[in-house]
Amino acid sequence: MAENVGGFEDPSAEVLAEAAAAFGLLASSARLHLMWALSQGESDVTRLADRVGGALPAVSQHLAKLKLAGLVRSRREGRRQVYYVDDPDIVTVVRVMVGQLTARSYQASPVRRLREAGD
Repeated sequence: MAENVGGFEDPSAEVLAEAAAAFGLLASSARLHLMWALSQGESDVTRLADRVGGALPAVSQHLAKLKLAGLVRSRREGRRQVYYVDDPDIVTVVRVMVGQLTARSYQASPVRRLREAGD
């Protein structure tokens, strides 16, 4: 039974399972890096591999998993396969999470602050 707390109903078990699966895929730092890169704009596999520092076959496998889960899409341009995120909500989630953690890491690190003060 869905409970209504604070104006929001609890999501269904199916929705929670789908969200958990998506977050599970994003729990890989390699896949999260790919999603971050794709949130900045579309790219082919070769450029993505260069950007994230991964081997081409591994990046291709990560992209295949993200595509199968519906988090990314692709289209063919000649011989290249171009990947992109077609869901602005996923882009928002990735940007907010990574952006907040980046900002927090700069605020919370006394060692980093001391190092930067010495420069």
